Amino acid sequence: MRPNSTKRTAAIVLVLLVLVIGVFGYISSRKAPPVTEPIVKADTGPKHAVIGQSVNGHSIDTYTYGHGSTTLIFVGGIHGGYEWNSVFLAYRFMDYLTANPDIIPQNISVTVIPSVNPDGVYMVTGKEGRFAVGDVSTSSKVLAKARFNANNIDLNRNFDCKWQPKSTWQSKVVSAGTKAFSEPEASALRDYILPTHPAAVVFWHSQSNGVYASQCKDGILPGTLGIMEAYSKASLYPAIKTFDAYATTGAADDWLAAENIPAITVELKTHETIEWDRNLAGVKALFGYFSEKRI
Repeated sequence: MRPNSTKRTAAIVLVLLVLVIGVFGYISSRKAPPVTEPIVKADTGPKHAVIGQSVNGHSIDTYTYGHGSTTLIFVGGIHGGYEWNSVFLAYRFMDYLTANPDIIPQNISVTVIPSVNPDGVYMVTGKEGRFAVGDVSTSSKVLAKARFNANNIDLNRNFDCKWQPKSTWQSKVVSAGTKAFSEPEASALRDYILPTHPAAVVFWHSQSNGVYASQCKDGILPGTLGIMEAYSKASLYPAIKTFDAYATTGAADDWLAAENIPAITVELKTHETIEWDRNLAGVKALFGYFSEKRI
């Protein structure tokens, strides 16, 4: 290679080296953009859990809203498809809580169990879980049968308060199971509620048009009267201390009285409507009642 050619090559390499160093220095001198964490939106939906299964294998679900230490539980559908509107009311309530999470006081958490008897609901809707009003069978025979679980047991006679193997519904004799909590639906509710030990439990039923206090062998708990009056006053359902239309045994709300947990049964006026405004007013009254008690 000629000397001049070697010099020219060396000069080109030197120029390129200077350019690379200059560009690298310029890039390094620029301030790097700040590293930011990805934006994660808070989960505003409910916490969902499956607490058991029905005789036919349908899930029994809970949905919990809020984070307070005072727990209120709302239960629909213990009488399945016969009282389908109590289940529909529970789903409507869940929609409302999802859309209005700030309605729940900070010291309260709310758990909704839409249906304790999903087999009975499935019998009249053909669907597991959420359904539309148009899905409900209007056959009186189907509706009456759908009050019971798949073992033909009246679940609201299967709890441990004055339990007997045979009980009554209106003028009919109904089976209450082989023993208290013989049915998987009743035992699932028991096994969820007892460890949770809520401040109060509200059962939605139809169609006796009233708010009923629970009681067992030791009578009505003082706290039960307070929540009964609060819900009644706001919703305009009559407050009724004792259900005396006919004798009942093994009722879920009465069992809770034996466990020292205040419980009320809210009976809608009909089997066809959810009477939303009245029940929302009652729920808000309970929120206020337990928020004030905390203060």
